[in-house]
Amino acid sequence: MKDYSAYQRGVIKRFYENRDTLAIQKLAEIVSDLYVATSEKKIDAAWKRVTPHLLAAGVHKHQAATIVDDRDLGALARLVSELT
Repeated sequence: MKDYSAYQRGVIKRFYENRDTLAIQKLAEIVSDLYVATSEKKIDAAWKRVTPHLLAAGVHKHQAATIVDDRDLGALARLVSELT
């Protein structure tokens, strides 16, 4: 990290300290998008974005895979609610 200024190092440090919070916020946005999505293409794209955010939020791989494979929007919404 020699190539970064003190300010840049601080920004990078804060990003990684708050990574789980950012992931939970993104998951909440995806849940909202899924509830209002009408086209199958948008729904597929939203579900593809779920797994990385679940893992970044600290959800176990098996639980994340189960929710995404089943495309269980209710379970995803409950999980996001629990995480917040």
